[in-house]
Amino acid sequence: MISNSPRYGHPTGKRLLLLALSLIFTATLVFSKSLPGKRSALAQDQTKIAVSSSLVLLPVNVTDSRGAFVAGLKQEDFHVLEDGQPQNLTVFDERDTPVTVGLIVDHSRSMGAKLAGVSAAITSFAHSSNPQDQMFVVDFNDDVSVELMKGKAFSSDPKELEEALNAVSARGRTALYDAVSEGLLHLKYSHLEKKALIIISDGGDNASHLKYSQVLAQARQSQAVIYSIALLGSDNEEENPNLLKRLCKDTGGIAFFPAQGESVATVSAAIARDLRQQYMLGYPPQNVNRTDAFRKVEVRVTVPGQGRLRVRTRPGYSPAPEKQQAAQSEPGT
Repeated sequence: MISNSPRYGHPTGKRLLLLALSLIFTATLVFSKSLPGKRSALAQDQTKIAVSSSLVLLPVNVTDSRGAFVAGLKQEDFHVLEDGQPQNLTVFDERDTPVTVGLIVDHSRSMGAKLAGVSAAITSFAHSSNPQDQMFVVDFNDDVSVELMKGKAFSSDPKELEEALNAVSARGRTALYDAVSEGLLHLKYSHLEKKALIIISDGGDNASHLKYSQVLAQARQSQAVIYSIALLGSDNEEENPNLLKRLCKDTGGIAFFPAQGESVATVSAAIARDLRQQYMLGYPPQNVNRTDAFRKVEVRVTVPGQGRLRVRTRPGYSPAPEKQQAAQSEPGT
């Protein structure tokens, strides 16, 4: 277990351990690609999606008037605008590609009676996911802990994920913003392009050192989609469902609020299905010189005879710092 207290920053040694694990995993991938024979489906997916680090990648959900996923759409059915300007799609994929998912689990005192359902949700989600997904657990209360599962930065084993979930008992206050920030940082260790966070909490925050605006800026640079399962219904004053709604809406995800008696596992399975039923679009932004502002993105789908379709994706993004520096260092910029 890595226990990072936001008050004192992130220990260098622990960061180096995660980096070493990431490098080892990357080296293994490079070695496996050098072997003769047919490449794995995962490697093929990565070749198609990870075309260039300068690409803007958009996971897009398209549903009909009944809320059902619309499959079989073609690239020419999609039209992407960035700040009102049409963009040229260079990546289009409708397959169930692997995703890196961070499970951000509230272990504050207010969640004590709710953690039994959380364990079931984590197990259900793992069983509903792509076998090639990479998952990790971030436990939080006053402090934030990224759990290493048997020394691994990621896992798809439901048992390992459940053990990571139970590594911390319910106590203390709620540092939700700091936990989301830590989850976004950990996503960087994955080689997969498709990334998401799932927050399981009552939504309160009374212990973070970061503010909402700081976490949102970080999320916009990472291009991760954020979902949440809000476990409400107690008399605790810390519950704040609007906070979770904002986090999800601002990143293209969904906030779920299980009704009385509704299984949390059913909701987690719905999130897994939502991640599976996506189109992946990618384009190189035309205005590479504009590096200091949020870029608004709009995706439109036009299919004759389909009626009105609902399109959900992230509302925009901010260029990551490394991409800003690269653009500024190009000749003529």
